[in-house]
Amino acid sequence: MTGLIMNERDIVVPGEKIASGMDYLPGNGTFREGEDIYSSQLGLVGVNGRFVKVIPLTGKYTPREGDIVVGKVVDVGFGMWNVDIGSAYSAILNMRETSEFIDRGADLSHYYDFNDVVIAQVTKVVRYKDVNLTMKGQGLRKVKGGKIIDVTPSKVPRIIGKQGSMIKMIKEGTGCNIVVGQNGKVWIKGERIEDEVKATEVILKIEQESHTQGLTDTIKNILEGKGK
Repeated sequence: MTGLIMNERDIVVPGEKIASGMDYLPGNGTFREGEDIYSSQLGLVGVNGRFVKVIPLTGKYTPREGDIVVGKVVDVGFGMWNVDIGSAYSAILNMRETSEFIDRGADLSHYYDFNDVVIAQVTKVVRYKDVNLTMKGQGLRKVKGGKIIDVTPSKVPRIIGKQGSMIKMIKEGTGCNIVVGQNGKVWIKGERIEDEVKATEVILKIEQESHTQGLTDTIKNILEGKGK
């Protein structure tokens, strides 16, 4: 069989065959071997005329089962919602995976509407394409107000700290409710805008200086008004 083997915006891994035959030409992130074109990196397939390329997923969140994520509803479908979790593909929240009882045929936007922010858990990942979510579990819910900031997903463990020590200190120092998603999205809500700004500045500082020694003391001093 000749032609495209993968579809546009499919996720491919290094060495995965994208096209067969000489009708297509290798672009960025791909290479030809014989008559076949393969991916040279993890990314999304892109097709521009006869050129095939792979767009790298650097910085994108790679979902894993069990992850707690902060997401935003981007579409209301039949019996489900599409939720943006910062991955290459929107995640799916089925109506059966909510904490509410929802009658068949009900208007789902009455429960979760466009741009609603949810704290959910990843229950299933199929080759990083199909991501299923649940709202059944402790702390999983729709949140209102506040703000969302984005951090590099790989820096999340440093922001949370050992046994949650860092994020606990930030919550106590700012008085804010904070949820740090494994997907690098952080929901912050305080009594005052100033509190949210302070929490935001501290979290972004941790992201930028996660590799430095004495960071915990630095953050503690900032929260106590003793440093910058």
